[in-house]
Amino acid sequence: MDILYADDDLLVVNKPSMLLSVPGRGEDKQDCVVSRLASAFPGIREVHRLDWETSGLMLLARHAEAHRALSRQFAERQVEKVYLAVVQGLLDEASGEIALPLRCDWPNRPRQMVDHQQGKSALTHWQRLDCDGDRCRVLLRPVTGRSHQLRVHMMSIGHPILGDRLYAGEQGQAMAERLLLHASQLAFTHPRSGQRLCLDSVPGF
Repeated sequence: MDILYADDDLLVVNKPSMLLSVPGRGEDKQDCVVSRLASAFPGIREVHRLDWETSGLMLLARHAEAHRALSRQFAERQVEKVYLAVVQGLLDEASGEIALPLRCDWPNRPRQMVDHQQGKSALTHWQRLDCDGDRCRVLLRPVTGRSHQLRVHMMSIGHPILGDRLYAGEQGQAMAERLLLHASQLAFTHPRSGQRLCLDSVPGF
């Protein structure tokens, strides 16, 4: 694992694409961030998760007290998260926001869907960075943390993230070998010192 920050209370790692955050069901889904760190850091536990295909910064706690404090920051939306993505098509506007409620699409799990009646509120701010031909690089700031939020929100405005096998069409999937979504910045308050920490990670795309 690529460990970017470590102390007695927490770790921040750079999760590669195609690696689970936590163990899944079945023997073939036991390799994950937590299992790879467990021997060197007994008691390690995830504070949040990244999708299997998503790469980038992931925060983990080394003991229960740190886990509670950091989890509270996520619940109270005190953690700043920034993602970089490459999306299909050209964005006409320089920036915008997407406020569409989301819920699980139960017959098609793990897909999520927009549902204005039963969905939970979800908000994403986006900013166009640059465009090249039939694609744009964007900066995404999720205010809420719903499952697949960035992927569904970008798909819902007609600009799915390239390589997304759940939400992009055949063309969008064929334009990249992996999901081009990376957790590039994470800012939070250290549970012991009270210092504000901000870590950055450059995507490999």
